[in-house]
Amino acid sequence: MFQYLNGTQRKKMKIKLTWKIWLLIIILSLSLVSIFVTPNFLQKGVLITNVEINSTSFEQGLRQGQILKSIDGNLVETLDDYYDYIQKKFPSEENIKTILGTNKGEFISYSKNAPEITLSEYSLTNIKTGLDLAGGSRALIQAKDKQLTSEEVNDLVAITNNRFNVYGISDVKVRSVSDLTGKNFMLIEIAGATREDLKKLISEQGKFEAKIKEEIVFTGGDKDISSVVRSGHESGIYSCVPSSEGHHCNFRFTVYLSENAAKRHAEITDKLGVNSTPQGNYLSEKLDLYLDDKLVSSLLISEGLKGRVTTQIQISGSSSGTTRDEAIKNAEEEMKQLQTVLITGSLPFKLEIVKLDTISPTLGKEFIKTILLAGLVALLAISLVVFFRYKKFKSSMALLLTSVSEIIIILGIASLIRWDLDLPSIAGILAAIGTGIDSQIIVLDEAKSLFLNIKQRMKRAFAIILGAYFTALAALIPLYWAVAGLFKGFAITTIIGITVGVLITRPAFADMIKRIEE
Repeated sequence: MFQYLNGTQRKKMKIKLTWKIWLLIIILSLSLVSIFVTPNFLQKGVLITNVEINSTSFEQGLRQGQILKSIDGNLVETLDDYYDYIQKKFPSEENIKTILGTNKGEFISYSKNAPEITLSEYSLTNIKTGLDLAGGSRALIQAKDKQLTSEEVNDLVAITNNRFNVYGISDVKVRSVSDLTGKNFMLIEIAGATREDLKKLISEQGKFEAKIKEEIVFTGGDKDISSVVRSGHESGIYSCVPSSEGHHCNFRFTVYLSENAAKRHAEITDKLGVNSTPQGNYLSEKLDLYLDDKLVSSLLISEGLKGRVTTQIQISGSSSGTTRDEAIKNAEEEMKQLQTVLITGSLPFKLEIVKLDTISPTLGKEFIKTILLAGLVALLAISLVVFFRYKKFKSSMALLLTSVSEIIIILGIASLIRWDLDLPSIAGILAAIGTGIDSQIIVLDEAKSLFLNIKQRMKRAFAIILGAYFTALAALIPLYWAVAGLFKGFAITTIIGITVGVLITRPAFADMIKRIEE
């Protein structure tokens, strides 16, 4: 049924939506766009989060960030779709063909084992979750027996980033942080990594030295190393044999030296004698490889290299395991670590781990569900209390809608600036909402005052709200640096929340209450 409204009635209805309320509606709409309009919102499939660097798929062009849409022509819409099909197909006793269909094309591999890739459901929103919610490991690092300057810690971050990139680890964040005393640290966060993975990668300095009779021939890093072969026939596992420990696997890879390192090699080997063995003629001394001052391998030097300036040498090593597969995996990890150290060089300082945390992604998902449910119940409970206290349904609904709007705007800003929401950030959102509800209660109380007109009452309410805002702001700013920056998420999201409240949501709420009272 349609109702005819005259001009005066239409004017009254329009007055209800003031510019402050319109501003809230516009900012709220933009926040929803920021959260939900993603580059992949029309895509179907699962996200490739990591591709093993030495795999066939990687060499063909499969990369992190691509979307897997099918496997052998079968649609992949969830992780279960992929793993159900893979478990039926692998492992195989012979090489079989696998076609991976992605948004960047098809990639074909022939292998006995499943593709060496890591997958995850891609997010339907632009909200990024931190380590506390996504799962992984976090380490707070400092130099051993040394106070780092800001320049030194920035250099350390750059070298560490390079080491992780070379090692083939994705979803890693390395940054410098400091505490209130001015002490500098390095903070490392790796999604999906275990405590052992992270500890192994950063607890050692990674000082590599190749010596002949205690004379250094070359060290790791671009000063002496031109390049390291990491795939193809010049790199990999070349033999695995049974041993007393189970199985023993050997690896080797080619390294290209700089001209200066090649000349040092020639000068040192020119002084050595030659020994005859059943395997051939070799120089009287071996090339000893040291990692963090520990001997990891000793290589025989062929007679043909005596006094010769050569830029190409072959590094070899070995590892063991209780099974053949375990031995191969251990050997590959040893080879990869040695290659990484040769490429990046040693870290400039010996490091120690101040704090090391790990969280399961399953716990993170359960926490999100719990906190959303608890937050919804809390808001409904507060709305009921407001209703019974002020006996006005419209006022309680206005409070509920304003609080929900504030949450959406905070999440929209976090999506826009690509801020990772972690546990401190969630606590910051809750603190901001709590502060907002306090302010809205002040507005409701002032609206009931009988001694002043509604405009004066709102002015008095906002004087109290602004005083509380600046007091909270002064208290939150030091938290940005507290505990080496681990409370940064709490400080940032709380500041965003209370600022959004003072500038957008609370003025709009005050206008709503004005209209309700009038």
